[in-house]
Amino acid sequence: MPITIKGDKAFESAPSISSKALRINLNENIYGTFAEIGAGQETVRNFFRAGGGSGTIAKAMSAYDKEFSDAIYGREKDGRYVTESRLVKMLSHEISLIEDRISREANPEKLFFSYANTVATIDFAKKYKGHGWVGIKYQVKPGADYNEIILHIRFHENDARLQQQTLGTLGVNLIYGAYYKYDSPKKLLRYLYDHIDKDQIEIDTINFKGPQFENVDNRLMSLELIKNDMTEAVMFGADGNNILPARILYKKNVLALRGSFRPVTLVNMDMYKKSLELFLDENKVDEDKTVSIFEITLSNLRAEGEIDEQDFLHRANLLCALGQTVMISKFQEYYKVVEYFSRYTKQRMGLTMGVNNLVEIFDQKYYNHLSGGILEAFGKLFFKDLKVYLYPAHDTENDRIITSEDLKVHPRMKELYKFFKYNGKVVDIVDYDPEILDIFSREVLQMIAEGKTGWEKMLPEGIAQMIKEGGFFGYNKEQNLVEENATS
Repeated sequence: MPITIKGDKAFESAPSISSKALRINLNENIYGTFAEIGAGQETVRNFFRAGGGSGTIAKAMSAYDKEFSDAIYGREKDGRYVTESRLVKMLSHEISLIEDRISREANPEKLFFSYANTVATIDFAKKYKGHGWVGIKYQVKPGADYNEIILHIRFHENDARLQQQTLGTLGVNLIYGAYYKYDSPKKLLRYLYDHIDKDQIEIDTINFKGPQFENVDNRLMSLELIKNDMTEAVMFGADGNNILPARILYKKNVLALRGSFRPVTLVNMDMYKKSLELFLDENKVDEDKTVSIFEITLSNLRAEGEIDEQDFLHRANLLCALGQTVMISKFQEYYKVVEYFSRYTKQRMGLTMGVNNLVEIFDQKYYNHLSGGILEAFGKLFFKDLKVYLYPAHDTENDRIITSEDLKVHPRMKELYKFFKYNGKVVDIVDYDPEILDIFSREVLQMIAEGKTGWEKMLPEGIAQMIKEGGFFGYNKEQNLVEENATS
C-alpha cells in the first residue's frame, strides 16, 4: 500500500534533514530499531530531535564494546567488526526481535524496519580516513517480505566529529528514501547525498534486495554510482553481483586488462591468458593471492554518446560468463588506475595492453593537467612494482609484427621509453596466437550489425551463442533466422 500522511504536500520541495526525520516520525505505521556501532548514535539522534519519535523508535542502541557486541550478534570468523556480514547479522537480529516482541495482531498496519551501521571513523594519526557499512531492512506493506538496501561508504573528511554528522545525515536520507523513493531506485540513490557534499563521503558499493527490487539490476546501480560522481570505480564478480573493491583487491597481486569488450574477442582472452602466465612467473606472485580485472572506462561506455545501459549489460554478461571480475572506472589515464589499486594493496601489479595503448601512454597531451607533466605521471605509474605486458600488433601494410622493440613513440619520448623498456618495465608477450592478431571488436560489431556471417569464430566459445540468443549488439534474431533457414 502507498505510504501517506497528513500534510504530504508540505514535503514536495527538497526537504531538510529534520523535516525528513519528522515525516518518518509522523507516519504512524513506520516502526523500527536503530543499531549503530563505531560513530555514536548519529542517525537516530536526528529522529529524537525532530520530535514525535515515540511512535517510530522502538529501540536505539550502540553495542560499542566488542565483547558486548559479540554477545549480541555473534563473533565474525575473521574477528572483524566493520564488515558486510556484521551488518547483515545486525539487521536480521534486530528484525527478529521486533517480530518476536511486537504483536502483529495488535499492530496489523505496522511497517517494521531495522536500520544499522558499523563504521570506523578516522584514526588519531589521521592516516586512515575510515569506512563503514550502512543498511536498512524494511517492509513497505504490513506483513510482507523484507527489502534490504546495503551500502559501503568511505569517509573523506579529516575530523571524526564531522564524519559522525555526515553519517547521521546519510542515515536519515537512506531511511527516508527507502520508504518514499523505493519505486525509483535511481532517484533514491541520488537523494542519499541530500545535504552532503561529494567530497565528504564516497559510496563505492550498493545492493538492493527484496520484493520491491526484483527488477533492479545491481550492476546498473553501480553504474549510477559512477555516473553521479559518488565513486571513481565499482566492481562486480563473475556471478554478476556487486562486490566491494577493497574486499577483492586487499593485499592481492593485481593484473588489469582495459578494453571496450564490445564484444569480448579471442584476442582479448589471448592477451589475458598469456599475460597472466607471465605475471604468475614473476617472483613473489602467488596465484592464490592474485586477482585479474577486466576494466571498462566510463568514457568508453560513452563513446557512442549517452551511456546505453543495455549495451553495458551485454558486455558485462559476456565477461561474467567467462568467469571474469569487471571494473567500471572513471580513470582515463593508466596511472590513475595504478593509484586506485595502490589504496588497497602494496603487492605486484601488471597492466596488459596492446601496442597502440602503450604508444598513447607516451603521448604528452594526456598529462598537460599535471604540474610535473608526463614525468609526474610516469613516477606514479612505475614507482610501484609494476610491469606492462605488451601484446604485439600486426602491421598489415608492411606485413610485419610490431613489438616493444620497434614501436614508434614521439621523438621527444624515445629516451624516456628506452629507460622503462630496458629497465624491465615493459615485457613482450611472445607466445601469442598469430592467427587471431587481425581480430578487432569494432569489426566484429560491424559484422553483427550488418547481418554478416563469420564473426562467430572470432569470439571465445559460447559467446556467439549468447549474443544470438540475447539479441546483443543489434543482432537481429528474426532476420538472421530467416536467412539461415533460406540457406539450409
